Amino acid sequence: MSISATLVKELREKTNAGMMDCKKALEATSGDFQAAVEWLRVKGLGAAAKKADRIAAEGTVFAQVVGNTGVILEINSETDFVARNDGFKNLVTDVAHHVLNAVNAVGDILEQAFHKNPTKKVGDMLKEAIATIGENIVIRRFEKYTASANTLVHTYIHGEGKIGVMIEVAAANPAAVSNPALKTFAQDVSLHIAAMNPMAISSDQIPADVVAKEKEILTAKNIESGKKPEMIEKIVDGQIRKFLAENCLMDQAFVKNPDMKVSDLAKQVGKELGTDVTVKRFVRFELGAGIEKKSNDFAAEVAAQMKGH
Repeated sequence: MSISATLVKELREKTNAGMMDCKKALEATSGDFQAAVEWLRVKGLGAAAKKADRIAAEGTVFAQVVGNTGVILEINSETDFVARNDGFKNLVTDVAHHVLNAVNAVGDILEQAFHKNPTKKVGDMLKEAIATIGENIVIRRFEKYTASANTLVHTYIHGEGKIGVMIEVAAANPAAVSNPALKTFAQDVSLHIAAMNPMAISSDQIPADVVAKEKEILTAKNIESGKKPEMIEKIVDGQIRKFLAENCLMDQAFVKNPDMKVSDLAKQVGKELGTDVTVKRFVRFELGAGIEKKSNDFAAEVAAQMKGH
């Protein structure tokens, strides 16, 4: 039978389920509105949709390397209690394996066929998990790195999923990739990134608009503090150099040994391996960052712990 758009809209407004799910429900119940409501409830779709407006800022950051490919993802729940639930952990693992096996980090992951069961979309699997677990769950973000012949992909998780780092380090001589010293370097730099949260590897990677904004703020501060107008430009230039050094990975003081920079550590390891060693790229996820203000400063916590290593 033909289902009117008006009826689909009414069902959506009542249940908060998706438009296509509402249409399926009405088709399955021959247009019987109340039966369609029950159909959605049985499927858990209405319940999942109603939870969708709840803030999900807990959950976990998960990372894993399989073969030469690594993945890092953040999946949010409403409470940390649910984040410790086996059902939630299984969902996280399933999504990570989906990204490893079936995703090229493009498009809407919820619309992709789930790699373990292509008859379902990832979004369908997520709705089922929401209905079963009873909280809103959001697949917030993910990244995937695949190593080349002369690179190594490594991941690190801190604080039971509070902060995660994925890094790709390179050796000019491909033979050095299998040397344990390169993996140790990748682990040490990952710990550093977790603690110090650099914006980029080097200053040329920090967007010009970010530097311009910082310069604008520093100029205003110096004017406000009464610095002589003819000195402000010189003062701000020095402050910008400090800003870049503090926010660029290779220029930062190494968290496990503040007497050396991360660039010095790279040179030291390179000398040990007999080849140039570089950081090719990295990504850092902090649980809930940008969703709501967190009560704990995880970066400060990591930094404090690393100094004791």
